[in-house]
Amino acid sequence: MAIYAVGDVQGCAAELEALLERLDFSPARDRLWFVGDLVNRGPRSLDVLRIVAGLGDAAVVVLGNHDLHLLAAARGHAGLRDEDQSLRPVLEARDREPLLDWLQSRPMLHHDEALGITMLHAGLPPQWDISTARRSAAELEQALRGERGGALFERMYGNDPDLWRDDLESADRLRFITNALTRLRACDATGRMLLRYKGPLGGLPAGAVPWFRAAGRRSAGARIVCGHWSALGYLDEAGVLALDTGCVWGGTLAAQRLDAPSRPVTVPSTLPAMFTDS
Repeated sequence: MAIYAVGDVQGCAAELEALLERLDFSPARDRLWFVGDLVNRGPRSLDVLRIVAGLGDAAVVVLGNHDLHLLAAARGHAGLRDEDQSLRPVLEARDREPLLDWLQSRPMLHHDEALGITMLHAGLPPQWDISTARRSAAELEQALRGERGGALFERMYGNDPDLWRDDLESADRLRFITNALTRLRACDATGRMLLRYKGPLGGLPAGAVPWFRAAGRRSAGARIVCGHWSALGYLDEAGVLALDTGCVWGGTLAAQRLDAPSRPVTVPSTLPAMFTDS
């Protein structure tokens, strides 16, 4: 059995199919870990959901910000922006409800004790160790799985609070957890999340650092797999493996084996190159 982590797919079904062929993937034998953002921006979000949901227990998926936005549009009545029109086929599909139910039941974080690896979509604030991250993710998962009226999704948007406190409560607490796990890229010197930054590593504002280089990061030493930061691209540094290689922006779709020493496997995007980050 082989275990592979796969970067942000974002509706790139043709590239996902090509990647599975390159990996010689067998759902009877192997496992795939998806770092989140299965949907949006790419041309075939509906097909990606059908493919991955159809893998059953052979696929582990954590939710990303675009996955949550789809659920907000479906459950919380969030409007679709011009750049979200690729989600419309999902919302109009005959199998919409089982697919949305499946997506909504996915975790925010996956931890494999045997491998010693934690997977999440974006990042961890420096105040969190892995135990805190797991507890926080579980809080959000509990709220998410019982949500049908849209209140959670309506309250999840926004950039505040941007600094973790153990006594955060209610909507503020869940919004922080959501932003950390699905949107975080960089922090300032005090550990505040800089959620508006989407650019490359070399363009960070003065005093800012990528979350995985934050001074005193309590999750340092843990093995972490993530995606989300397409302008960062592939990175394997001090136990952090980042796999968003910008397929939807004309880059590649990447996978890497987790249970054995390996190099990334990539397939090129069939989409035109773009110059903005997801």
